[in-house]
Amino acid sequence: MKREIAQVTVLTNPASGHGNAPHAAEKAIARLQKRGIDVVEIVGTDAEHARWLLRDALDRGTDAAVVVGGDGVIADALQALAGTDIPLGIIPAGTGNDHAREYGLPTKDPAAAADVVADGWTETVDLGRIAERGGSTKWFGTVAAAGFDSLVTDRANRMRWPRGRMRYNLAMLAELSRLRLLPFRLVLDGREEIATDLTLAAFGNTRSYGGGMMICPNANHSDGQLDITMVHSASRARLIRLFPTVYKGTHVGLPEVTTARAASVDVESPGINAYADGEFACALPAEISAVPGALRVLTPPRG
Repeated sequence: MKREIAQVTVLTNPASGHGNAPHAAEKAIARLQKRGIDVVEIVGTDAEHARWLLRDALDRGTDAAVVVGGDGVIADALQALAGTDIPLGIIPAGTGNDHAREYGLPTKDPAAAADVVADGWTETVDLGRIAERGGSTKWFGTVAAAGFDSLVTDRANRMRWPRGRMRYNLAMLAELSRLRLLPFRLVLDGREEIATDLTLAAFGNTRSYGGGMMICPNANHSDGQLDITMVHSASRARLIRLFPTVYKGTHVGLPEVTTARAASVDVESPGINAYADGEFACALPAEISAVPGALRVLTPPRG
């Protein structure tokens, strides 16, 4: 579907891409203005402020909400855009860019990504939704995960040194040293129960997370289903050997990996947190589901 794009709101996360996002925003905004589009710029001081500014902009009226940054700031925008008719435009400027990769967007050229916005072609896609037992919900666009991944992120978030990717790497090494199977209970679509011990469980609305790891290689962002990938192994050597295969999606053929599909999954694992789009979502238990047609995305024309 093609839309007329005359005025957009641009939300920038200045910290994305190791501080590269403002430079990307400058290039994208210049291209949008050259294409005759009015641009309103907003920059939040933190995630909550950014969401408030974006909701205010949506209330005032805009033809599209354009995010300059990585998957984290896109996740912030989804909380405001989910279920609305206002499309999301993406100027990739993060370290992972899994949303951009999923929708075939230029990841190295902000001006080319701005042209996708200006051209106005939209695709209606699903979103994932995580509902806590207490009633609060969080939307996500790519993958929700719990288990080893979330334990690593929990540890990295508690660390004050070092900064950047090295902190995550050290947290991963620490969690590998105490790798263990975790008790999970999954109920698929309210019918099929899976009670098993897992290293991790991933619930994919799209195929990749973590900067191109194809954890759910057969996921389809417009089929109303989540692809579920479950890893069953407490062997450090096997888990390390599995990592390279995740970038190709071939891990799903290994004996320690099983898969399933469902529109909704009740997930329980004592003491484990869930993360989605790389951000903290909630402590389990929770219901994770696919919501059909919950978002419109500006993408290159198909075919």
